[in-house]
Amino acid sequence: MNSNSVKATTLATITMFVSVCALQTRSAQSTSATASQAAPKSLLLEKNEGERRIWREPPPGDFILKVSPQNNGSQHLVMGTEDMVPGDEFPMHKHLGQDEILYIEKGTVHVHLGDQERDLHAGGTVFIPAYTWVSVKNAGTETVRVVFVFSAPGFENYMRCDSVLPNEKVIPLSREEMKGCGHEGHVIYEDLEENPKK
Repeated sequence: MNSNSVKATTLATITMFVSVCALQTRSAQSTSATASQAAPKSLLLEKNEGERRIWREPPPGDFILKVSPQNNGSQHLVMGTEDMVPGDEFPMHKHLGQDEILYIEKGTVHVHLGDQERDLHAGGTVFIPAYTWVSVKNAGTETVRVVFVFSAPGFENYMRCDSVLPNEKVIPLSREEMKGCGHEGHVIYEDLEENPKK
């Protein structure tokens, strides 16, 4: 190889290297810009702030979604609060793919969780692994306030499907519509299943 061939090969190699570096830089800048556009928004919310919704079935309780993909772009967590009147309950169900933490802020609840069962009081915590059957009932005489956190989005879709905004008319859903809400929200309710498996 003569010196002209070596120079030409070296020049071609340097040109290719600079081009690859430039493309990678542009790609990284583009990815960074996309990531920053999709980044979740910070939130500062008071107790009653957030997306308030009314359940479709009686008793007509309500809940507030505070953190979710729709509310602030969170891709990893869902969080909200709910008040439960005496006798109200979250019927037996299991989440498909999301762990949940339920914190009892006020009152007393009776919890069935997998093969465990007990009362928990204000300050108590329930950790519900995905695919674990759970039910929670207000076992006291006062309103219970709970805070719920999910490890991934999904269940908030069920919550929106089975509720309305405060200014909307409450129309109950059929059994098939409820199953559809469950599918949309990655949850199975025991009373909607033909042959539930515990």
